[in-house]
Amino acid sequence: MAELRQDVDPGAAGLDPQALERLDRHFARHVDEGRLPGWLLAVARGGRVAHLSTYGRRDLAAGLPVEADTLWRIYSMTKPVTAVAVLQLVEEGRLSLDDPVDRHLPEFAEPRVYEGGSGTAVRTRPARGPILVRHLLTHTAGLTFGFYHKHPVDALYREAGLEYSVPPGKDLAETVEVYARMPLQFEPGTQWNYSVASNVLGRVIEVVSGQALDGFLADRIFHPLGMTDTGFCVTPEQGPRLAELYGETDDGGIAPISGLPVRGRPRFLSGSGGLVSSAPDFHRFMEMLRRGGELDGTRLLSPGSVALMTRNQLPGGAELSAFGAQVHQERGNDGLGFGFNVSVVTDPARTLSPSSPGTYGWTGVATTAFWVDPARDLTVQFMTQVRPKTLKVFPELRRLVHEAVLG
Repeated sequence: MAELRQDVDPGAAGLDPQALERLDRHFARHVDEGRLPGWLLAVARGGRVAHLSTYGRRDLAAGLPVEADTLWRIYSMTKPVTAVAVLQLVEEGRLSLDDPVDRHLPEFAEPRVYEGGSGTAVRTRPARGPILVRHLLTHTAGLTFGFYHKHPVDALYREAGLEYSVPPGKDLAETVEVYARMPLQFEPGTQWNYSVASNVLGRVIEVVSGQALDGFLADRIFHPLGMTDTGFCVTPEQGPRLAELYGETDDGGIAPISGLPVRGRPRFLSGSGGLVSSAPDFHRFMEMLRRGGELDGTRLLSPGSVALMTRNQLPGGAELSAFGAQVHQERGNDGLGFGFNVSVVTDPARTLSPSSPGTYGWTGVATTAFWVDPARDLTVQFMTQVRPKTLKVFPELRRLVHEAVLG
């Protein structure tokens, strides 16, 4: 089992101890006031953990504390892991970023694009070009989520049982076939829309590698990196360390809710949001990226592939707020581009919180987050388990971490 512990004084790592204490007090108030059950924060520079703090409970009813080895549903922080797996296949020549997806998944041949109307009166036309693998990695394929309630195609997803990404009882292959029957919101490569694309990538990985997604990720990423607590399910031995999942209530409190079924191998292996992990494990994943694809003598990717993954891939260097579909045209996306399943800071002055150019990372719907700041040689992860309605943790987290960096 990987371990995580503080191994350098904050001051020696160029961090302000008083600012870090202020950060901890701020998030402790979220727990004391009932907005979070408990949390873990780890800040490292140059690969050395300079601040590791926990507060509150992983299970309120049982009174169990958050500990360094607590297990968390990381939801969309699964996506960068999926991107690494795709790039491994690209490096081996078994896949190309410019492969049409239908070369590997024939059900995506002859995609159609939304033209107008709604419900049974939706009009579509043939797409001008195929969906490419790179479109899936950058969420520019024209796919969507059913829960947006913003576009007539979203409604078609819901009618097909895809409000929560997967029809009940279906596996990954069966679900991706349903996606392929849906019209695209727009021409591939012309807009950014956060979507089910990483589930399609998971199926591409299965077909190209000849392995189930969980087996491929275990063999090619988790085992080589020593990520022994990361996977699509928890064992009976790991079970007591799994954090309870909560949802924000209408009055700003929290209450337990059902989450991903992770006690036993799930039928649906989601490359979009299915993983459970621990802070020690995810620290090792971040370190692999920070070091250009290598950790402790084990290389997963070339430095060039990591550089490709972690720089803005939107056409013409566009920002998410300008290139995004309507649901994403919001100020919170100003100053951000998008790489392969990670956001990338392109203009710190336009972001809502301080950052450095080239900082990349992503979040999970249960309020987990990570980022890597190459300019400051900094990695940060924050783990908790609340699906929010109004709670906004990440801008204040970025601001408070930034205030602690002395140089």
